[in-house]
Amino acid sequence: MKKILIANRGEIAVRIIRACRDYGLQSIAVYADSDINAQHVQLADEAYGLGGNSPAETYLNIPQLLDIAKRSGANMVHPGYGFLSERAEFARAVIDAGLIWIGPEPEAIDILGDKVKARKIAQRVGAPLVPGTEEPVKNAEEALTFAEKYGLPIAIKAAYGGGGRGLKIAWRLDEVSELYNSAVREATAAFGRGECFIEQFLDKPRHIEAQVLADKLGNVVVLGTRDCSLQRRNQKLVEEAPAPFLTDNQRQRIHHAARDICTEARYTGAGTVEFLLSADGTISFLEVNTRLQVEHPITEETTGIDIVIEQFRIAEGKPLSLATTPIPSGHSFEFRINAEDAGKGFLPTPGTVTLFSPPSGPGIRLDSGVVTGSVIPGTFDSLMAKLIVTGKTRQQAIARAQRALQEFNIEGVASVLPFHQAVMQHPDFISDDTFKVHTRWIETDFINQVKISPRQENHYPEKVTRTFIEIDGRRHQLGLSTELLKKLSLSNPGQNSMTKNATSTAEETITTPNQVPAPISGILQSWYVQEGDEVKQGDVIAVMEAMKMETQLTAHRSGKINIYAEKGSYQQAGNALASINED
Repeated sequence: MKKILIANRGEIAVRIIRACRDYGLQSIAVYADSDINAQHVQLADEAYGLGGNSPAETYLNIPQLLDIAKRSGANMVHPGYGFLSERAEFARAVIDAGLIWIGPEPEAIDILGDKVKARKIAQRVGAPLVPGTEEPVKNAEEALTFAEKYGLPIAIKAAYGGGGRGLKIAWRLDEVSELYNSAVREATAAFGRGECFIEQFLDKPRHIEAQVLADKLGNVVVLGTRDCSLQRRNQKLVEEAPAPFLTDNQRQRIHHAARDICTEARYTGAGTVEFLLSADGTISFLEVNTRLQVEHPITEETTGIDIVIEQFRIAEGKPLSLATTPIPSGHSFEFRINAEDAGKGFLPTPGTVTLFSPPSGPGIRLDSGVVTGSVIPGTFDSLMAKLIVTGKTRQQAIARAQRALQEFNIEGVASVLPFHQAVMQHPDFISDDTFKVHTRWIETDFINQVKISPRQENHYPEKVTRTFIEIDGRRHQLGLSTELLKKLSLSNPGQNSMTKNATSTAEETITTPNQVPAPISGILQSWYVQEGDEVKQGDVIAVMEAMKMETQLTAHRSGKINIYAEKGSYQQAGNALASINED
């Protein structure tokens, strides 16, 4: 029997495991220490520990993943989305190891993953495009020169990026330099390369994408369109299929451009070609995502095609199960259920899910990576689950979504459910005859009256204690949950007291006005200042990262800064990072 190693985690790993069961394949899961009790680990036929908690130690660790593939007897590898899914070097390593790569050829990933090369392909096939730099710019000054020549806003985009990482939009000349540097930092951290190119950004555009399938026999089929305009920080929150309020001409141009770009690049597998659509009807090619998209379920619900199983078939050399673009059946929404506090600017809130009670009923599908008791670590994406709601018409789907969102109940961590509930009552989104949502609608048009979630008691990612045991004379490594060992331990009272005091000190929250609190639980990525520097109120002094999002820390007062926390350390929300003392 064929065995698939799933080089990913969370809900997408669960989704692939279920497709394996439907298709008759065995599934092999991998996990970081913080995911030792995760749902994808429990559902897979086999599961192997990666050892560690950071992305670099675990889901980005190519040698470790290939070693597990060899030890487990896997003959296929599915990368899911994110992590290594768009890394050509991983695809090559999988193929060189004699395994079947479930994805496009490495050469196609190289070409389309480089946004500059992808633009050139789009130009060759006549796809619509806005002005942009021919090559990545060398520094912030070149980005500023482009902005002065073509006008604002401009998009600063990681040449090797995706998923909104390394993408910044500059609306003022005085923010171009800092946003360029921020994009380079994000791109380097996420993709290992920081090159960025510049492109004119359409004001208040919609984000439209086309789902493509291409087999190894030369067949390329566009399954249909999706609208993914409702975003925060360039990360999608709500998607729908098919994209509403498009003219027939616009839909056809998008279909044809997507098919022609993939044909020209000799693409195979599932992929998504993304476009921007301005209010005046201008369409511009954005990028190609050479992987399975988070929002693929809404296309599945409106076409009846299982896209993951199509990926299996394509990887095996089989033809597509359809020859032409299917006529959409009904309308579908996807709501990303992230562990974020919408009332506090969508700040991530890692922690333990104490209650996860999803809705059900007609037209409801849930793709989830968590259950009650799951731990949401701060080192990975904030996505917990996806609520997919389908109806015969858009209005029926809206009504079902309103009902389902009210039924959904999550406790222990903040979630974006209150935001979704507000959106599904907003006339800009649910109107019968107009659609006013655009990619910056949340920042510019949406009056955020979502209440701040009650303070959640966040926890550090679950750790694993490893030791060795001997069974029948053979040495084996044993990994046990550290939390479980603590509960089982019979430590002396003095030791317990020391542990308790240490925990209290580590989680001390802000009580004095001169201290700088951590706004989120996450990694303190960098300090922009040094011990003893003079800072002014409003200055950016540090950057934290949690769940793939950067959060800048600004000085709340002027004075001399004293730094408490080390760069690279994990901090709980509310921890004292520094103090600013007035002269």
